[in-house]
Amino acid sequence: MSYKTNNSMSLASPDSKSLSTKQKISVGVGMLGLFILILAYFNIDFPNRALFLTASLVLMTIGTVLFANDAYLTKHEGIKNDGVWFKSITSRGLWAWVTGIALTLFYIVLYFKAAWFGLGEDGKANTGLVALFDPLSYLLNGGPASQWFVYGTLYTVAILIFGYKFILKYRHNKYERLRTFSVMFFQLAFAFLIPEFMARLNSDSFKLPYYDLKNIWPLNYYNFEKYRVDEFISAGDIGIALLLFGVLSIFVITPILTYKYGKRWYCSWVCGCGGLAETAGDPFRHLSDKSMFAWRVERWVVHSVVVFVTLMTTAVIYSYLGTDSSKYWLTKDVFLIGVTILLTVVFLWAIIFKREQLAKDAKLGAIGYFVIIITLIGMHFFSDTKHVFWFDATSLKKTYGFLIGAVFSGVIGVGFYPIFGSRVWCRFGCPMAAILGFQQRLFSRFRITTNGGQCISCGNCSTYCEMGIDVRAYAQKGENIVRSSCVGCGICSAVCPRGVLKLENDTMKGRINSNDILLGNDVDLMDLVNQK
Repeated sequence: MSYKTNNSMSLASPDSKSLSTKQKISVGVGMLGLFILILAYFNIDFPNRALFLTASLVLMTIGTVLFANDAYLTKHEGIKNDGVWFKSITSRGLWAWVTGIALTLFYIVLYFKAAWFGLGEDGKANTGLVALFDPLSYLLNGGPASQWFVYGTLYTVAILIFGYKFILKYRHNKYERLRTFSVMFFQLAFAFLIPEFMARLNSDSFKLPYYDLKNIWPLNYYNFEKYRVDEFISAGDIGIALLLFGVLSIFVITPILTYKYGKRWYCSWVCGCGGLAETAGDPFRHLSDKSMFAWRVERWVVHSVVVFVTLMTTAVIYSYLGTDSSKYWLTKDVFLIGVTILLTVVFLWAIIFKREQLAKDAKLGAIGYFVIIITLIGMHFFSDTKHVFWFDATSLKKTYGFLIGAVFSGVIGVGFYPIFGSRVWCRFGCPMAAILGFQQRLFSRFRITTNGGQCISCGNCSTYCEMGIDVRAYAQKGENIVRSSCVGCGICSAVCPRGVLKLENDTMKGRINSNDILLGNDVDLMDLVNQK
């Protein structure tokens, strides 16, 4: 295999900022595939939709694959994050803003103006972009496409083709290859194909609810609404099993896996949002804000998100429960009392036994707990069968879905990739990441160990941490990294030229060793060594 010869004498920008001829051709091929989708958006009636849809997806795939091959296979294995601050699209330049605005507009239309994509309403046939995906939809689920099917298809294709690019870029690192294969598999199988096949099995006498098996509360915020519970029950044993799986995922599966592996088992190996951030969003990971201000905002927002989703889920379930204890064992009052007891037990356990691990977050946790309890008490006295406080229950559900499912995860989460980095949603808005983060901080065996003696303070680890963690500060002091926000992506370790950082699952003892830097004249070093 031949490798590129670099004749540049520049230390700041050793690689050419322009694309090679092969890369330009690859971009052209990919844009041609995208152009077919744009034509469909403007209601160009293709004579053979299946053929043109296939051509579009294949061209985008070929373009990305050829680009990745030329960018990485012609170079030696190793760190390949060079030159990102010299390219417009990865340094908040003109193309970054154009891309960010385009993505944001796409999500706004997707969520709020699906008819503009050609979604047929009131029984009408699809047109435009949605109609282009009808052949694939009929093949997989037996029905016409929706805007969500279009989005799911493009989302899955993006993770697959950019996942291939990511694997080539970090092919020197086994951990990165494995977790990328994992997110590609879970997105393709669990998030896309299996739910579509489940829909195809539906008939007049039997109907399975659409279920993304990798989505866990509070990401599937709708899972415990009345219509969903009714669908589970009407589907018989399979539906009941899916409902129980949803409950067990919250209280059993999630805590056990987080204890053993940290939140990375989900955020970096399973989650579709994380999968898109790691693959398509990889070129923007260095844009995450590392300032103390951003960290303070993150802590307040994350705690607020957990309080919000807990109250909203409680309110949604509370809104459709009955009050007659002779007919229902789970009445409104019993439910509120149960939630209060559960939260109180968790809060007291954390404050009494895990106060050291909580550190400064103990205060925020206490504030959040009391806000929830006071709200639950108010819910009991100021709610009726159709209203929670003074809000209509139906409107409350729509508001919840709008804020969590649309604005946070879509418009802000993905639309802002080129401006604020690839994990804006995961860092500031994702309730699942927040809850797993608390579990990781309090009782997980996962940590990133550091060898301070080998650290040369190059800053690669901090620069490419998409969660805004100043990894270098830990590495310089030889401290273990145990942070609620850490998703265990391992990029800090992958870009370290000295092998200072290592992802480990070990015992809880000595996991958090937050000691100040020791100087030779501050301590008897031999005595310290003998103590250890």
